[in-house]
Amino acid sequence: MLMPSLFGENLLDDFFDMPRISGRGFTNSQKLMNTDVKDLGNAYEIAMDLPGFKKEDVQAELKDGYLTINATTNTSNDTKDDEGRFIRRERYSGSCSRSFYVGKQVTEADIKARFEDGVLKLDIPKMEAKPAVEDKHYIAIEG
Repeated sequence: MLMPSLFGENLLDDFFDMPRISGRGFTNSQKLMNTDVKDLGNAYEIAMDLPGFKKEDVQAELKDGYLTINATTNTSNDTKDDEGRFIRRERYSGSCSRSFYVGKQVTEADIKARFEDGVLKLDIPKMEAKPAVEDKHYIAIEG
């Protein structure tokens, strides 16, 4: 039975089953980008849930030691009757992003990524931090 909600959910969310990126209360957006990180010994495996997104909608970027995952979608559901009049017309557009610090030693070539059944899986090798070599600069003293 459809009843208005007292906790910020939209009455029609379950009926139309359209995800919302922002809003109050429990929404489908809480299921977006849920992430599991597994330590494999010499690498980390990240599994990120991206339901409703296609591989083309997802981008991974590595910059200054941070791995950032961006996902964007634009969906349109048009339903017309036999005479071409709209019975229902919905549009949905949204994006989400998440960042992880993986270290400055990791390069794009080190990371392996695959997208299967709405789950983005990334394999990131563990890199040992190289100790910073202190460069000594001496000032010549005359006399």
